[in-house]
Parts: sequence; C-alpha cells; structure tokens
Amino acid sequence: CIRGECSRLSREESQTYFSSRPVGSQLGAWVSNQSMPVPDREFLEAKLDQVSAQFKSQPIPVPDQWGGYALRPISIEFWQGRPDRLHDRFRYSRLDGTWLIERLSP
Repeated sequence: CIRGECSRLSREESQTYFSSRPVGSQLGAWVSNQSMPVPDREFLEAKLDQVSAQFKSQPIPVPDQWGGYALRPISIEFWQGRPDRLHDRFRYSRLDGTWLIERLSP
C-alpha cells in the first residue's frame, strides 16, 4: 500500500463481503481471469452461462483467486476539476485517530 497500511482479509472476511455483493458480481468473479486476454465477448458470455448453471440454486463460494484487503490510509486526496484550473483539492490526513482536512492549492 502507498501512504498507509493494508492487510489481506481472512478467507472468512472475504466470504462475508463476497456474499454481500449482487449475484451477478459474484458470478462475474468466477468468469473473470482479471486482466488476461480473452478471444471475444462470446467467450465471456459462454463462461458466464457455465458458472451460472454450476451454482444454480446454491450459495456461490469465493473463488480461490479472489480476496480483499483492509486499507488504513494515512492520507487521501480528493480532486475535482473546475474551470480555469482553479480545481478543488482536499487532503485528509490521519493524525492521532482523527482526520485533518486541508484545502490544497490547485
């Protein structure tokens, strides 16, 4: 993690979060070999049909390659573009358990 701490979620925490997601998102996690090339859209749709049939009428387990991270940032910056380069920028910095909010120059 950059500018903070992070840790991988336990399998149980990942399953809890995964189960809270829409069924389509759960199935999509089984379909996707993230960032790997695929021949065409039909390939993905055929794979979706396959996993939909595989998990029909049962809870969908977390795929082996799927998991989450708990992020504990030290600072976060929000930027919103505005006309004439007078953008709104805010930095939130964690300091002793509270957040310091600063407006930054564009």
